[in-house]
Amino acid sequence: MTVLDRLQRRFGRFAVPQVTVALIFCQVFVYVVSLTAPQMAILQRLELVPKFVLEGEVWRLVSFLFCPRLGHPLFAFFFWYLFYLMGTALEQTWGVFRYNVYLGVGYLATVAAAFLQPDSAASVAFLQGSVYLAFAYLYPNFTLMLFFLLPVKIKWLALAAWIGYGLALAFGTWHARLLVTASIANFLLFFGREIWLGAKTGRWVMANQVRQIKAKNKPIHTCRVCGVTDKMDRKMRFRYCSKCEGNCCYCSEHLHNHEHVAAEGEGA
Repeated sequence: MTVLDRLQRRFGRFAVPQVTVALIFCQVFVYVVSLTAPQMAILQRLELVPKFVLEGEVWRLVSFLFCPRLGHPLFAFFFWYLFYLMGTALEQTWGVFRYNVYLGVGYLATVAAAFLQPDSAASVAFLQGSVYLAFAYLYPNFTLMLFFLLPVKIKWLALAAWIGYGLALAFGTWHARLLVTASIANFLLFFGREIWLGAKTGRWVMANQVRQIKAKNKPIHTCRVCGVTDKMDRKMRFRYCSKCEGNCCYCSEHLHNHEHVAAEGEGA
């Protein structure tokens, strides 16, 4: 029984269902308010900026989860659609408790990373991105209608996301690097061991395939005199001389035209 199984047996009754729906509902509300009443500057009051939390604005530890990605309503709707699709699929696959733990680990890692850069605002986008990565790992061949028009397998979009994360880690600011690292912490916690074992198995399979290829290409018959093999000349006939000591093979041209071997390395 794993640690997660033991935690589920003890605390599973406290799991909160439909977390994805609740987050989307709150983000839609904040999005509408930010468009209809921009003078309220609601996003600035909800963002996770650690220095303000330390000054007493503790609600930011939760409210930043409700900050949506701003942009055209069509793009916002498409993003929420994907988040709903993938979040609910993970909840159904894992169960409510495990999905709560996955989001909880990502949330705690994001908050911890944010406090390492207390003057910068942390985004919930990376946490939501970890949901997308988990879904793509579990269902790599799921076909997504990109913007409801273009069919794309989710694994290719996940590859693009990983490349983006890699670029952020390599060339981004320290704040971006911290948030990216935090966003994949829950993914690695849930899938890291499986990926590692899969990589080890993959290396073993590849090595075994190489051995099989080498064994397949290894000649069965090799002429002791001229070195021609059955792989080099498939029409050549090979025979073994009964007068030679040991298992000496000869091609048809040298079967009757060679020095008989009386002992290893000696002619007769």
